[in-house]
Amino acid sequence: MRLINRPLTLSALLLTFATLVLPLGAQTGSFTMEQVKSYPFPNELAAAATGARIAWAFNEAGKRNVWAAEGPDWKPRKLTSYDTDDGQALTRVQLSPDGKWVVYRRGGDDANWDQDDWGFAGVNPASMPVQPKIEILAVPFDGGEPKVLSEGGDEPVISPSSDRVLFERARQIWSVPIDGSRPAAPLFFARGISSDAQFSPDGSRIAFVSGRGDHAFIGIYKDASTPIQWIAPTTNRDGSPRWSPDGSRIAFVRRPGNGGPPQSMLEPRHQPWSIWTADAGSGEARQVWRAPETLRGSPPSTHGGTNLHYAAGGRIVFLSYQDGWPHLYSVPEAGGDALLLTPGDYMAEYIRLSPDRRHLLFTANAGKTPGDIDRRHIVRVPVDEAAPEVLTPGTGLEWTPVMTGDGRSIAFIGATAQQPPLPAVMPAAGGAARRLAEDRIPANFPTRELVAPRSITFKAPDGVTVYAQVFERTGGAAKKPAVIFVHGGPPRQMLAGWHYSDYYSNAYAAQQYFASRGYVALSVNYRLGIGYGYDFHQPPDAGTRGASEYQDVKAAGEYLRGLSQVDAARIGVWGGSYGGYLTAMALAKDSDLFAAGVDIHGVHNRADRLAAPSDRYEPTDRAKAAEVAWASSPVAYMKTWRSPVLLIHGDDDRNVRFAETVDLARRLALAGVPYEELIIPDDTHHFMRHANWIRVNQATSDFFDRKLEVAERSRAR
Repeated sequence: MRLINRPLTLSALLLTFATLVLPLGAQTGSFTMEQVKSYPFPNELAAAATGARIAWAFNEAGKRNVWAAEGPDWKPRKLTSYDTDDGQALTRVQLSPDGKWVVYRRGGDDANWDQDDWGFAGVNPASMPVQPKIEILAVPFDGGEPKVLSEGGDEPVISPSSDRVLFERARQIWSVPIDGSRPAAPLFFARGISSDAQFSPDGSRIAFVSGRGDHAFIGIYKDASTPIQWIAPTTNRDGSPRWSPDGSRIAFVRRPGNGGPPQSMLEPRHQPWSIWTADAGSGEARQVWRAPETLRGSPPSTHGGTNLHYAAGGRIVFLSYQDGWPHLYSVPEAGGDALLLTPGDYMAEYIRLSPDRRHLLFTANAGKTPGDIDRRHIVRVPVDEAAPEVLTPGTGLEWTPVMTGDGRSIAFIGATAQQPPLPAVMPAAGGAARRLAEDRIPANFPTRELVAPRSITFKAPDGVTVYAQVFERTGGAAKKPAVIFVHGGPPRQMLAGWHYSDYYSNAYAAQQYFASRGYVALSVNYRLGIGYGYDFHQPPDAGTRGASEYQDVKAAGEYLRGLSQVDAARIGVWGGSYGGYLTAMALAKDSDLFAAGVDIHGVHNRADRLAAPSDRYEPTDRAKAAEVAWASSPVAYMKTWRSPVLLIHGDDDRNVRFAETVDLARRLALAGVPYEELIIPDDTHHFMRHANWIRVNQATSDFFDRKLEVAERSRAR
């Protein structure tokens, strides 16, 4: 089936026109790091199940608050009053079905570790004498003071009757009135870890996952006097319970239990999974679909995983990588062949059902505009027909769509190459989109001075096509310095415009800043990243990491060195997390190509961890993997590392251990490699304070200016 492109809306035409009338040669101004980082960043967009109410989180220079708007005028209002850059995250924003309450979580950091019995431990990047709390709160949509529902906890779920909130705390499911009229309390007891609570459509029962370590059950809780009903318990790991629209059945995902013979670390193998449905009354279950027994048939590792939904008309919707792209499929609840809903070379992510459960709204790098592989657009598709429709075509970027409860409007977050992200609404039947809260963009934000990055490709030494975006102003010096940004993850994709991740919107702003100062700035999308299909995301040596993707980073350096306007002796490289690891690899292996680098919370030595005892992998296999990891580790190349490096790390990082930077600093000192440090006490992997992001970005720019001998120029303030 063909992918339908809607005609450009009025707003899209205006945005395109605004870009066209600003030729790059006319963009000769300059701006500060503070100015290009002054944009507000919206996320957590949610809609009520009834009416036309939406809410979202806004981060304005580190001041994070809940905002809301209601149709038909869609006038934005701030519902909370957090007025300091204290580094406290604002997440899990939800609207009650009746639209009267907004529930959210404040505090903490969604990290890889450091959990306690209350959920994730609190973070304190502002170094306050009293440790901040993690709280679940509710604020009236019509205005009023937020009410603390619980200290600690995560994953709030609001009941269909809008009167109570379930959440996860201390390995159990807890319940609290949405108005905070009574203290929160555990809803029931179950062994293991209870999670993923799902109300039945009438609110009378709650399905949940009971994790038991090597296996997991689906349970149904009814009331305090009724035993928990276990759905077809086996040695498997069951998860993602989803109710049918009438509440009579439950769909869920089944995967094998943890166990069996040790597996190879060097040879990836298929991970089986299947979809089952069960009678919610008797608990009897049957398999309705099984994934192909291929590597591509393994559970997808993109956003939302299997993305299971129980749609209208007895259709069960899911995401699969089986044809080489993360695509949506649907299958009858009675079983049968799966219908591919989204054919084409693009990925689907951030997937939501419409209120009537008849359509899916999602984000995709789909469309007919050249370069759409490096953008995101809003797409809608019926749950029972392969008829995807791009609702927001053009050169903009749009993501995280939600349909309002009345079915009349679609809200999303949108941006362009120059205009930073803002919430927007458009008629569900089609028409012009309207950007909200444009007055929150500071007057001195340099919209007109930003460049539109060019999407390019080049070849790695082994012939793999590598993707990138180039930021460059016309004119300037005959020979320019250049910098390469390397994203982390690795399952990420840098885009040809503002990014849907606040971390990578920051990187986008920094690349724009480099371009404004006369650099040629390139963002490389190396293999292991998303957006370009399974073979790019999961190359054959993906189990070892570092064996292939560094080729792509080096190829980016070679590409820049081959440009006539680039000074081949002044190419720098910078990146964070896994991108920090690849930055260190570049400096250690190819100091002749990369003159300087900035390594932000990078991973540097995986060999010791891979060789550690484990009953999951074969002992000899672990040794081989550790040997491969050592050969792909920057610390193995200290004798050839000559280029100076700036090490940046927050010492409360819960994604990459601070010890990685401590170890590398000692090795650099012993090897006589010139290095500098920017250590930020108490901040995390995500640099929760806006002021700290400014420090990180400015230090990165200043370091490259010094090491690549970029003359300081007078800049308009």
